[in-house]
Amino acid sequence: MSRLSPTATGMLLYLLAIMSMSVMDLFAKLLSAHVPVMQVIWARYTGQTALVTLFLLPRLGTVMRTRRPGLHFLRSLFLLMATTAFFFALSRMGLAEATAIVDVNPVLITLGAALFLGEKFGPRRALGIGAALIGALIIIRPGSAVFSPNALLPLIAAICFASFAITTRFLGRSENIWTSLFYTALLGAVVLSVLVVPVWVRPDTTALLLMLGIGFISAIAQFLLIRALMLAEAGAVAPFTYVGLLFATLWGMLFFGTFPDVPTMIGGAIIVLAGIYVWHRETQDARTEAAEAIKGETPRPP
Repeated sequence: MSRLSPTATGMLLYLLAIMSMSVMDLFAKLLSAHVPVMQVIWARYTGQTALVTLFLLPRLGTVMRTRRPGLHFLRSLFLLMATTAFFFALSRMGLAEATAIVDVNPVLITLGAALFLGEKFGPRRALGIGAALIGALIIIRPGSAVFSPNALLPLIAAICFASFAITTRFLGRSENIWTSLFYTALLGAVVLSVLVVPVWVRPDTTALLLMLGIGFISAIAQFLLIRALMLAEAGAVAPFTYVGLLFATLWGMLFFGTFPDVPTMIGGAIIVLAGIYVWHRETQDARTEAAEAIKGETPRPP
């Protein structure tokens, strides 16, 4: 990745994060058939916290030091609310449908980043966001059965995740990535370890493996996401969130026997093209800015 600009690297890492989170969502939906949803959420947060703590154990004292404990708490709360709302949605809706609704968050991220972080919001980003949103709307088709009271859950998740992403971008300017990663799931692990006790169900072998897997993949996804938002502006990577729809559709085909129809394929194609367009324009702009900077530093001949 050394040959890529920070923005391009951030986009690639964000894309990998979205892919990882789609696997986490798949595990969550499969696991919700074996244990209560609260136990699924507990496994996601506790597994990530245990794995990250074990990895950082030799330098945990240094990693835990932060100048912004309040923002870390708020950021963790946003993520906990987003995960809780979305995992409950997965237990009541199809994976692709829930993902399609939660994928309104790129619009919220881009607008929030412009409003609170001062990031640019030009016509190219607006075009990429708008095109990807159109693709998502083609897939979910407003007025269809997707829009039920249960649809409020992924909508709440979208608002909370956008708030989490903007806060992560802000913290990334001053905080170490490992500090951010450590505090990401800590609040959820502590709170859910209390709430899960009354509803705890002894997991069978399949459930146990899924619980271990969801903790592992969530740690990887959060690392990739935090690093991506440290390198690239939130508005630049936001359109790639819609790629999660494609993964959700694929998992639905492979694991739940739900196959995409023509509108879903058309919407998916639009989402992919929108992501490619944003990638191309942002990396081209980064190369142009770098060339101009080098040119400006070149001394003029006497």
